[in-house]
Amino acid sequence: MTVTDLDPAVAWYTKLLAAEPDARPMDGLVEWHLAPTFGLQVWSEADRAGRSAMIVDHSDLDELAGHLDRAGIQHGGVQDVTASRILPVTDPDGNRIVFTGPFGT
Repeated sequence: MTVTDLDPAVAWYTKLLAAEPDARPMDGLVEWHLAPTFGLQVWSEADRAGRSAMIVDHSDLDELAGHLDRAGIQHGGVQDVTASRILPVTDPDGNRIVFTGPFGT
């Protein structure tokens, strides 16, 4: 995810993920290691900020929506779509994160 200013972005993604970054491999880049083969990188690149998108599978979108509410993160609410449910979120730079999950959770 490309952002304009790394420090506020790290604070926002830390609230979103309820975890501090796992690594800072170089200046302007932070990483969260979410699973053995999956992670999230956030880096500062002002001229490209806000043009990223990510889809993330989540097992309980209702619980996640509650977490976002408690963290003060605005979201579009859980929505039923054709084959699943989604919970869209937009970071302060305009990057879009869409959490997906099955019906019935």
